[in-house]
Amino acid sequence: MTDPSFATRLIRWQKQHGRHHLPWQVRNPYNVWLSEIMLQQTQVATVLDYYPRFTARFPTVADLAAAEQDEVLGLWAGLGYYSRARNLHKAARQVVETFGGVFPCEREGLEKLCGVGRSTAAAIAAFAFHKREAILDGNVKRVLCRVFALDGDAADKKFEKQLWALAESLLPENGGDMPAYTQGLMDLGATVCKRSKPLCGSCPMTDICQAKARNRTAELPRKKNVPEVRTLPLFWLVLCRSDGAVWLEKRPSEGIWGGLYCVPCFDSLGGLNDAAAHFGIFSDGLEEQPALTHRLTHRLLLITPFAASANKSPPKHLSDGLWVEKQNLANYGLPKPLHDFLHGRISAA
Repeated sequence: MTDPSFATRLIRWQKQHGRHHLPWQVRNPYNVWLSEIMLQQTQVATVLDYYPRFTARFPTVADLAAAEQDEVLGLWAGLGYYSRARNLHKAARQVVETFGGVFPCEREGLEKLCGVGRSTAAAIAAFAFHKREAILDGNVKRVLCRVFALDGDAADKKFEKQLWALAESLLPENGGDMPAYTQGLMDLGATVCKRSKPLCGSCPMTDICQAKARNRTAELPRKKNVPEVRTLPLFWLVLCRSDGAVWLEKRPSEGIWGGLYCVPCFDSLGGLNDAAAHFGIFSDGLEEQPALTHRLTHRLLLITPFAASANKSPPKHLSDGLWVEKQNLANYGLPKPLHDFLHGRISAA
């Protein structure tokens, strides 16, 4: 049996203690949608750096839809999970071409947009249109599992269905309360009911929290089985022209750094040497650089760059890359480790 005061407590707490000055806390569905996509698997502090740049360059969904994908990926570079940026661009074009430039106001319509799942669609509907829709991201699951002492496998569809039903049963009656309620769930999970060291003394649910009453806060929600992190060796061919220009190639849309520009990248030293030969460079002309690491969700990239001077391009049938002068690198979406590596070289030059 759910406590009828859950929504009331949460709304009151959010209005007094929640976050109120985030730039996307508006009713414009474009701004809400953009922020929700950026906030997927990304912390608020990081998004606060990227969001203003996006809205300055693309103030409307029509502006975003009209842009080239390379420009969108360039602005997104460093934010990670690049499929989000590609889906963002596709969804903007959907809004313009399919929905006449107007965002659907119902969750079901929003779910038709690329990259928008049920919880994201519900958040947009709640914030922009005051619809009574439940969200269920990681923070919300943690709050619900603790307050109501629900113990289940996060990967179990039956348990997730139970959480959705509970989330829907807790919604406030008044649609006008939905922004404060939805933001309250996000704020509570992010700032108080944290994964480790929750601030139970500051929680509006502390006297009804069943996990706290049963001394189960540390064990709920049940921890996921974390996949083993695999090390993936990569080899970069960093070719610089005498004027400082760097040879870049566009990555395939699928896989690591999909759609971004990168120096030629290989999973074996043999592949790198074969590619270098197309530029007239052989192993004795390659200078091995200190290796660097970059962590992805379930992979640790061990990257070894090999630098060389080159002034010719390979045959067109072997590479459709291009020379990019160092002052123009900012115009291309680069993987974060490559951005840092190249800027380190430029600074040291």
